[in-house]
Amino acid sequence: MPIRVVAFDIGGVLERVPPQEHWLRPWQERLGLAEPEFAAALARVDPDGDIGTGRLTEAAYRLRFAAELGLSSAQADEFIADMWRWYCGELDQELTGYAASLRSRHGTAILSNSADGTRREEQARYSFAELFDVIIYSHEVGLLKPDPRIYALLCAELSVSPDEVVFLDDVLQNVEAACQFGIHGLLHLSTQESIAAINSLIAA
Repeated sequence: MPIRVVAFDIGGVLERVPPQEHWLRPWQERLGLAEPEFAAALARVDPDGDIGTGRLTEAAYRLRFAAELGLSSAQADEFIADMWRWYCGELDQELTGYAASLRSRHGTAILSNSADGTRREEQARYSFAELFDVIIYSHEVGLLKPDPRIYALLCAELSVSPDEVVFLDDVLQNVEAACQFGIHGLLHLSTQESIAAINSLIAA
């Protein structure tokens, strides 16, 4: 079947995101906490990963960080603002521009594991809604990659069969799950390699 849709992950793909330490280490030092104590406090905030499926709101997340780290209200606001700056990273303009250029010939989509507030923050920075036909955030649909149901949802939203979809992600487990579902999964290693790989599948 010809390729009708190209879908992209965001963090680590459309956005270049540094390691978490870039955001967290300054806070550890600011609060004067030893690394084991700081790590243990962070681990208690959301041990079940509820933020990714929408069972934990951004407001509740903020309150949990404040409680575990002993943050004042003003500090909690700063902490969350720093988190979003880290989370949204830096736009890969070449890859995003390439994705936008595909819309004249193919459907385009975003499929991303996410947290409450992500759509607001990424739209404000990068206007993804104007660049892609469909955006699926895990916290809004209650499903996380690599759950096969989220790939089924992607296909349903765009009215395509799995073999008509290319999906680019930087997490091998997510790529393998997409392939098992029948989607053409590609592991993102570099912008140029990914563009070449997508073009090759489209041309095949």
